[in-house]
Amino acid sequence: MRSSFKDAFPHLITLLDDAVNMALDADEPVEQNFIRKHYLEDLKNDKTETSARYRVFGCPPGAYGIGILDLIEAQNWKDEHDFAECYVNWGGFAYSKRSPEGIEAKSEFTHRLTTVEVAIHNQDDREHDIFDSDDYFQFHGGLIATIKALSGKDPKGYFGDSQNPAAPKCRDIKEETLRVYRTRVVNPKWLESIKQHGYKGASEMAATVDYLFGFDATANVVSDFMYEEIAQQYALASATQEFYKSKNPWAQRGVSERLLEAAQRGMWAEPDPDTLEALRQTLLECDAELEGRSELS
Repeated sequence: MRSSFKDAFPHLITLLDDAVNMALDADEPVEQNFIRKHYLEDLKNDKTETSARYRVFGCPPGAYGIGILDLIEAQNWKDEHDFAECYVNWGGFAYSKRSPEGIEAKSEFTHRLTTVEVAIHNQDDREHDIFDSDDYFQFHGGLIATIKALSGKDPKGYFGDSQNPAAPKCRDIKEETLRVYRTRVVNPKWLESIKQHGYKGASEMAATVDYLFGFDATANVVSDFMYEEIAQQYALASATQEFYKSKNPWAQRGVSERLLEAAQRGMWAEPDPDTLEALRQTLLECDAELEGRSELS
């Protein structure tokens, strides 16, 4: 559960909890009611009546986020186990009608995640996409990474698109990645349009690379050819370099550094050596440029 949800819609948490309890207490065969089946199994395994009913989890009361962005920005992670530890520590608080303010339930949250096979995110608008905010890779990507770390299995990842209620669609997360990559990330029309916004436009380009990197780090969704094209379009194209230099050299430095990190971590598995060398040279030139500016200020 996203952090803002519990503050903005506490009544919906109650409704979700009511729905869970209706299913748990339904007098029907467990073969037709898996939530009740798991609940009864938990009771046999010494879970308390209350904890066996927990199904709605979120971050601690008064806190926001799931913590994975901090790991990505600090480059303070090695694999999905680091993401899982963060995800459980931040998301392991249960919310229910009995505990509307939240109660720590990390062991119960961990137990629930070990049995999950499908991780899905639903979206009902086209104002944003999965590389448009860190929330997507933190909550959805982080969930995929955590399930893999805790269960040892890759869960199925899906993106539910209900922008048109009359024709909802569900895509595999890698399919959605390719869709957004083709339609926005490397779309020449979008790139030219965003450059019209100067400093902010350059920042949005750098943020797109950061979010794409974050989703790949957590959910393994980016192919080598995508990194190569992004390197060419976002870092190495002469027109783009001139744009950065005049509007926001810090963005150019961030893009180059993030792409090199992807290669160093093996996420960009087989990068072209010439591309890597060009990125290194670009990063060095950016550092020199920014150092010179600091001397003049």
